[in-house]
Amino acid sequence: MTGIIVTGHGSFATGITSGLKLLAGEPQEYEAVDFLPEDSVESLTEKLAGAVERLKACDGIIIYADLTGGSPFNVSIRMKMEGDRPLEVIGGANLPAVLDGYMTREAAGDVKALAQAGINAGRAAMVWFQAAENNEDEYEE
Repeated sequence: MTGIIVTGHGSFATGITSGLKLLAGEPQEYEAVDFLPEDSVESLTEKLAGAVERLKACDGIIIYADLTGGSPFNVSIRMKMEGDRPLEVIGGANLPAVLDGYMTREAAGDVKALAQAGINAGRAAMVWFQAAENNEDEYEE
């Protein structure tokens, strides 16, 4: 099974996890790593390394980070580049992407297929609601 780590600024990971629990129950083979104001990049690195270690029995790991280019994303990329195990990183993650990854990870095959599915689910879930002038509401994707 593919392990899942969610990380991000502030309580992003805790918040995503709260939503995931409401929708899918208590997550298994899953870690939430918040990057809090009192954390340094070094302490974030340690927290993420601990999460990876706790998921060492997994076939691979996918890390969902909040902002592409932010510290949680950059530390995760560094871990991917320096590691020797299947690990993929998605930046700009949202709850639909994480939920899809969590619910389909057993059927997805490998971690790369799961990452692609997560990207697709996250993008597909975003809509822009606009009230039409003729009082018929519209959604823009």
